[in-house]
Amino acid sequence: MKKFAIGILCVAFFTGCVTTERTYQAGAVGGALGATAGALIDQDNRWRGAVIGGLLGAALGGTVTEISARAAKEAAQTGKPVAYQSTDGWQRVEATPVAYNQQTKCHKVHEKIWQDGKLVKDEIREVCEGEKTDRTY
Repeated sequence: MKKFAIGILCVAFFTGCVTTERTYQAGAVGGALGATAGALIDQDNRWRGAVIGGLLGAALGGTVTEISARAAKEAAQTGKPVAYQSTDGWQRVEATPVAYNQQTKCHKVHEKIWQDGKLVKDEIREVCEGEKTDRTY
């Protein structure tokens, strides 16, 4: 029970700095996938596996989404490439500004995300001034 309480506190901490709806969605998807994987892996106690997997999946899914959104926004604002990497080197996010549209006041940013050295996401995002969310192509 103590580990469960600590896990809930960790998730609350991570979701406290969420800035976009997309981060919540990624956290929910990561939590669901993590819970499913955890339940399948921990054959001795499927509930324990589901809880631990769900907490880890939610934290990882939400965190990488939040970091990629911040990198895209920073690249759009500065006009320079931005890269973030986890301390263990497992995840890396790169955002490179591509174009700016004066009429719409939107920046196009090329974003790449690596996990464990493998490219898992390669997309163009549109970051518009004054909008809380961005668009993905």
